[in-house]
Amino acid sequence: MEEGTFWEALSTRLSARNRLRGVVESVELGEVGAKVRIGVGPSTVTAFITREAAEALGLKKGDRVEAVIKATDVMVAKP
Repeated sequence: MEEGTFWEALSTRLSARNRLRGVVESVELGEVGAKVRIGVGPSTVTAFITREAAEALGLKKGDRVEAVIKATDVMVAKP
């Protein structure tokens, strides 16, 4: 993908400024949700989205994607 973002390519404007480009490492579909792991450099971002959204995007291992993070949607856990 060129310097323009995925969202710009779709003519979609977002207020979120925290965007991390990466590659889908795995997609686990549940009954109503999906767990998507995205490799971003040496790190992994895990997103929980609806199954419907995952299917609509056709997400699969190896896809180039952007993780778009809004402060209200980020949770922190300590293992």
